[in-house]
Amino acid sequence: MRGVTYHGTGDFRVDTHPDPIIGHERDAIIRVTSTAICGSDLHMFDGFMPEMKTGDIIGHEFMGVIEDVGSGVGNLKKGDRVVVPFTINCGHCHWCQNKQFSLCDESNPDAEKLAAITGQAAAGLFGFSHLYGGYDGGQAEYVRIPFADATHLKVPDGLTDEQVLFLSDIFPTGWQAAMNAEVKPGSTVAIWGAGPVGLFALKSCLLLGAERVFVIDDVSERLAMAKAHGAEVIDHSQVKPYDALMELTNGMLPEKSIDAVGLEAHGTGVIDTIYDKVKTATMQETGRPHVLREAIMCTQKGGILSIPGVYAAIVDKFPIGAAFAKGLTFRMGQTHVMQHAPTLLEHIQEGRIDPTFLITHRGKLEDAPDLYETFRDKKDDCVKVVLTP
Repeated sequence: MRGVTYHGTGDFRVDTHPDPIIGHERDAIIRVTSTAICGSDLHMFDGFMPEMKTGDIIGHEFMGVIEDVGSGVGNLKKGDRVVVPFTINCGHCHWCQNKQFSLCDESNPDAEKLAAITGQAAAGLFGFSHLYGGYDGGQAEYVRIPFADATHLKVPDGLTDEQVLFLSDIFPTGWQAAMNAEVKPGSTVAIWGAGPVGLFALKSCLLLGAERVFVIDDVSERLAMAKAHGAEVIDHSQVKPYDALMELTNGMLPEKSIDAVGLEAHGTGVIDTIYDKVKTATMQETGRPHVLREAIMCTQKGGILSIPGVYAAIVDKFPIGAAFAKGLTFRMGQTHVMQHAPTLLEHIQEGRIDPTFLITHRGKLEDAPDLYETFRDKKDDCVKVVLTP
């Protein structure tokens, strides 16, 4: 089979790999019909994710048709159409029983490695380094799905791939970001990042009844998309977000903030971004937390800061004093996809949201290396890429 393959920083290629096979009774094999490039994939592309190995298959947003199942999978059969959550969950451990699926205790065979860094290991993830299990990803023609009886969402008849593909990650991620921020009718929310997760966070906040949602970015096409979908937009290349938010909220600031950017944040004319570039280049810091710092300053006293943007290991100059003085609550973490996906599937079926609004670029699997650069560099108004193997 063909798959998008890691060969080092900035070097993804489409290579030939052995077809996957059933290795455990709870495995299934899926023939991928649609897959997507996610902003989190750029962390591998740009060299920010440790424990990547040459030959790793990338990708964690995918869906398709079941080709084979292990003897222990009683709820799937050949021909079933499924979306696969990027978080692999066993369905039985303490965390899965509490619907905290991204914290699964059983699905990460590299748990000791990750626990040495974080204290406790989280779930295995598709295509996301050997800290998270070293599983082959979904930017391929076929994928082995471990714990397949728990790690899937069946697709009802009448829905296209593009309507449901994003239930694998970014739609539940945006929704969880809003839920973690406790968005409710009348809320005022600020979202940093008008990429795919930020835009789904915007849509989720509005579905939950938010009165005002501010979206902060500096890419005009993304800001235009956010505005078209109900946001008040702030171009941080033209104005300081703090100043703009103070003016727009009459000095109150938003009571909910969402960092949908994460460790690869860029700032415009801000001194801390230069500091972070030097620190990350010399491996003294594993991310650029400019947005995190800014969101702390811009969140109302007593407010909630929700962080769906990925951070790895260590960041510097974290303003814990400001967060403490303002009494902020932080909520973060990988998405519990299967906790939210059934609700979001209902929203799609009832016509409350059409997730396809996000797609700007489509291609074949062989187009992936070029489309990674287009997506990373935001060329050609690129917001979201969908690939069809």
